[in-house]
Amino acid sequence: MDEYNRFVDWDKMDVTVQSQDAKELTCTEFQELKQLARQGYWAKNHSLRAKVYHKLISNIPCRTVTPDANVYRDIVVKIVGKRSSSSLPLPEFVDNSLVPTYCLNAEGIGAVRKIILCIANQFPDISFCPALPSVTALLLHYSKDEAECFEQVCRILACNDPSKRLIDQTFLAFESSCMTFGDLVNKYCQAAHKLMVAVSEDVLEVYSDWQRWLFGELPMVYIARVFDVFLVEGYKVLYRVALALLKFFHKVRAGQPLESDSIQQDIRAFVRDIAKSVSPERLLEKAFAIRLFSRKEIQLLQMANEKALQQKGITVKQKRQNVHLAVHAENFKSEIVSVKEMRDIWSWIPERFALCQPLLLFTTLEHGCSLSRFYSHSEGHEPTLLLIKTTAREVCGAYLSTDWSERRRGGNKLSFFGTGECFVFRLQPEVERYEWVIIKHPELAAAGSEPENHASPAPSTLSSGSVPSDPSDRLSPFLSARHFNLPSKTASMFMAGSSECIIIGGGDGQALYLDADLNHGRTSHCNTFNNQPLCSESFQISVLEVWGFRD
Repeated sequence: MDEYNRFVDWDKMDVTVQSQDAKELTCTEFQELKQLARQGYWAKNHSLRAKVYHKLISNIPCRTVTPDANVYRDIVVKIVGKRSSSSLPLPEFVDNSLVPTYCLNAEGIGAVRKIILCIANQFPDISFCPALPSVTALLLHYSKDEAECFEQVCRILACNDPSKRLIDQTFLAFESSCMTFGDLVNKYCQAAHKLMVAVSEDVLEVYSDWQRWLFGELPMVYIARVFDVFLVEGYKVLYRVALALLKFFHKVRAGQPLESDSIQQDIRAFVRDIAKSVSPERLLEKAFAIRLFSRKEIQLLQMANEKALQQKGITVKQKRQNVHLAVHAENFKSEIVSVKEMRDIWSWIPERFALCQPLLLFTTLEHGCSLSRFYSHSEGHEPTLLLIKTTAREVCGAYLSTDWSERRRGGNKLSFFGTGECFVFRLQPEVERYEWVIIKHPELAAAGSEPENHASPAPSTLSSGSVPSDPSDRLSPFLSARHFNLPSKTASMFMAGSSECIIIGGGDGQALYLDADLNHGRTSHCNTFNNQPLCSESFQISVLEVWGFRD
């Protein structure tokens, strides 16, 4: 076949891969490479793909001392000895991950284990890397020998470009990537997320599988196409494809009963058999049709999630805290929502706060109907959760990302603040979550307050002169007006407060207005997307509660 056929079982490979004429790749410009990778330019020629992989990986900036092919040849005999390669134990840091065969022959399957053991010897700082077996098996396909594959994997692991994230190598990085994926699902795959919440006891556990879908369950021809683009564009591609897989799963399986006792197992089975419903081209087309946040903003979210895990002391593998642990049935008591309803709300909030437990800060039943008391009990807490029950038994609320003390930035004027992570929701009579939060009807405010006079943005919106020294302090990266199709001057109009009223903006035309006595409220609603209103246009409050987040 060619010089890269040593480890390939060609009887298991797609015959079209063998029938393409050899081509050359001469371009070096990123944009052109990006388009060729997405189009699958080198996907149907085994030799060309091997050469492209070698070229792309050779250009990865690495640590000064990075193990190469000669190192492998020096250490492999000492490490493997006379043991059968097929029975070699894998290091603990791969976490019992699947070792995909990817149409490798018997020699190739054994070689994967040998290479991983030698990598473990040379990278003692790796503590958690479940994607490594899949990456090694895939690159072995396109390597002349074991030593060349070893060198290529080492270069990926030793990448020292801080802006170019490739493979997670610690539990902290892996776990924060799972949380980040959960945040992205919550934002971009709301229908699928709603299904996950309905059928799984722990939605976070479902999303912790996202890398396994790619590096384990996805068939060879699919992961190779993903890897083509990954080597050019980086980690963000993995999020895109995983989101696309979840969208397709929901589209194909919505309304059908589970095939197993676990939604996790159903998704894994769907990904394994994806060829029955989705082609590689269609999967990538769907992935790149998602208008995802920028690489920098995703990096900020990842940093925020890592910081939250570090503050909780979660840096090594342990049992994941799920919403049933966060919202304890025996300790939780609300006059507005049940434990199940609170757990549903918990599944909507950003992952880094889902690690916390709810803490009741204010209730009109105990503290009275006083806006000043509302502020005094809520200030100093960020974020907070507002729950309202009306006399008509309607239940609605809001997730508020910013401390209410920010209202003082506007002096005596009604001031606007908040971030794009805010949202409003309804629980009774029907459950509805309203996205794209913004105050769209500032005319509800007291006379004389105008949106163009709102206060300076809250610290989390960060003007150029107020950037904190630690970028991980930016816990809400979703601030750019372009994500909401809004003019920049209204981009931070999510919450508003004064001594006379509270206004909370809602997506899809929703806005909630509360009087100073906390007895009355009203809503505005535009029939955008035909959503039902948050609650009655004018209502009387039966109970109002504010909840904080306790570590």
